[in-house]
Amino acid sequence: MSHAYMGAAVQVAAPPERVFTLLTDWPRHREWMVLTSARSTGPHQVEAFTGIGPFGFLDTMTITRWEPPRLVRVRHTGRVVRGEGAFRVEPCQGGTRIVWAERLDLPFGPLGRALWPLARPVAGALARLSLRRLARLAA
Repeated sequence: MSHAYMGAAVQVAAPPERVFTLLTDWPRHREWMVLTSARSTGPHQVEAFTGIGPFGFLDTMTITRWEPPRLVRVRHTGRVVRGEGAFRVEPCQGGTRIVWAERLDLPFGPLGRALWPLARPVAGALARLSLRRLARLAA
């Protein structure tokens, strides 16, 4: 199994508590995360759909670590997205720094490994765009 790594970070002119609250308000993800809507499905369960209309994928997650207002870690358990992800919220001069990191198991075997060098820059750009949208929403 091959792993793929992706990360993005942004600074926000808002306190960590506000940022963490917005970041973990799952139904509000559609306001900032590109093409994604999310919802809580249990005390430690979240699911997110990324796509347009019926075209996309369901990302099911289990929250593995919850440390408000600093950290939330998840284990991706879906058919397409598997692996681990984290949002870290760090106080900094003028507000907060948000770091989004993912260690994913690449799907589709050799094809997934071959496509990742092309998909990685796109995934990173979409993550940065999403975090900039979150920063505007939180400020």
